[in-house]
Amino acid sequence: MDEATIRLHIESLEEGGYVATSPDVPGLVAEGRSVVETVEIAQGLTRKIAESCLDHGDPLPPALSRFAPNNSIDLVIPVGIR
Repeated sequence: MDEATIRLHIESLEEGGYVATSPDVPGLVAEGRSVVETVEIAQGLTRKIAESCLDHGDPLPPALSRFAPNNSIDLVIPVGIR
């Protein structure tokens, strides 16, 4: 499973709870009772948005597009040496 990072903007709601949107994933709106629950919902919705794009041949949001099929990824990783 590939992973990407996205930015979330979380606001508290007057009636209680929180709402999250993302400048990286258009259309993402997640609402929860706590910040943690809101983030978890946002993660699930982002996954569903990406899966829907891939299933329908639509372009992925730019923050997620590096994981489109047939793309290569260059990573810098730490390697411990004695």
